[in-house]
Amino acid sequence: MAETKREIERKYESDESGLPDLTGVAGVATVLDKGVTELDATYYDTSDLRLAAASITLRRRTGGSDAGWHLKLPVEAGVRDEIRSPLSDTVPEELGRLVRSRVREGQLVPVVRLRSSRDVRELVDGKGRPLAEASVDAVRADRLFGGEGSAQWTEIEVELADGGHPAFLDKVEKRLRKAGVRPSTSPSKLARALTETASKKKRAKKKASAAGGKPAGEAPAAGDPVTAGDHVLVYVRAQRDAIVALDPAVRQEAPDSVHDMRVATRRLRSTFRSFRKVLDPDVTDPIADELKWLAGELGAGRDQEVLDERLTAGLDDLPSALVSGPVGARLLAWAQAQHRGSRHRLLGVLDSPRYLTLLDALDALVADPPLLEAAAGKPAKVLAKAVRKDFRKVSALIRQALEQPAGHTRDVGLHEARKKTKRTRYAAETATPAIGGSAKALAKSMKSLQSLLGDHQDSVMARQILRELSAVAHAAGESAFTYGVLYGREQGRAEQAEKALPHVWERVCEHVDV
Repeated sequence: MAETKREIERKYESDESGLPDLTGVAGVATVLDKGVTELDATYYDTSDLRLAAASITLRRRTGGSDAGWHLKLPVEAGVRDEIRSPLSDTVPEELGRLVRSRVREGQLVPVVRLRSSRDVRELVDGKGRPLAEASVDAVRADRLFGGEGSAQWTEIEVELADGGHPAFLDKVEKRLRKAGVRPSTSPSKLARALTETASKKKRAKKKASAAGGKPAGEAPAAGDPVTAGDHVLVYVRAQRDAIVALDPAVRQEAPDSVHDMRVATRRLRSTFRSFRKVLDPDVTDPIADELKWLAGELGAGRDQEVLDERLTAGLDDLPSALVSGPVGARLLAWAQAQHRGSRHRLLGVLDSPRYLTLLDALDALVADPPLLEAAAGKPAKVLAKAVRKDFRKVSALIRQALEQPAGHTRDVGLHEARKKTKRTRYAAETATPAIGGSAKALAKSMKSLQSLLGDHQDSVMARQILRELSAVAHAAGESAFTYGVLYGREQGRAEQAEKALPHVWERVCEHVDV
């Protein structure tokens, strides 16, 4: 069974003179010599190094206290989540699934072998508690696939102890810098090994690229958009990257991961529809349909989580005198049953050929975007026009919904307005780098409006669940009184949202200038 550990470390260049004296670091009482450990690790990746490109490492290591398979997923600079699995001859299936969004139908092969002699020192405080582990690693790298030759170097590594404060590493670094030790130019041993054992042809190509800059005719990078099409593609790339990067987190049930992936799919769909004059809809519409499917699968579990939290909070707020029957137990049973079903289904979706085909389609779109004539236009003009068009749709839907009497028809109308509000918000986000403050202000206004309409829709869904649970409770001979009380409160929240909507919309319109 795999276990996860948060790894916070820093790497430094070493001139092989060993580890400087660290007893002077603030908070360190003793530096314990833990001896030398021999480590032997084989790193796996696809033939085109997709994991390395995403700063992900997968290795099989022997030696030391944690022999086994290690998958390291980046969190931020110097911070990684390490998922460990017991030693075996082949890549553990549970780790293989966590890199499936990168590997897809490719094969994992051994690419580099690293053998290290690790001389370890443990930094402890006055109470004998570990603060960090500092080591000097003498490394030999041998290329196994896609390169040639070997490389050797020595580096210093400082890893924070479990539960330690990252600020302690700043104190250690201050001492190391005084001793002439500098941070490593490579983020990991694998990254350095891949660079130093690359084929001569690849090294020469990289050197020429660094010296001469961007090749003539190359499209602008994601960071320097010029045309309207460039701006749209920056946004598209970001959402594609988010979906792929969030895949492991969703599989591990990380907080908000399902929500964040669902938002990325929605942003992509909205971008395709808002900027149909920029990206050819004949290409993007089929992809949008698949994104809608994925969002629906993600939403099944996420919507249940939101409703569970809402209903549980509502029940907790009730005075005990208004709670009649085993309402809490029935809510819990409903939530658990919904979670089990949606969780199993979602994992099946992420392992399905249909999902992997969608990821391939997004990659193909980014690599060879189906740009139309408007894509070459001035960003401020092209993007603003699309945003205004979306905003007018929101305006019409809100007006139509408020003209309807309270009830199902208005609820449906406000739900449609909410969906168009999201689209307008995402279009404004796309346009913000080109248009500036007015688009940013509109995106902020749309987010507030989306929140209000979202609360209204959550109330509609909560009342539906309460009706169903009330019927089940009544059939079981239980009191349905509390369900009615909760229903009434939810109805009141919806009425408050509807009452506030005209005023919120008026403020939005006052600040629209796109």
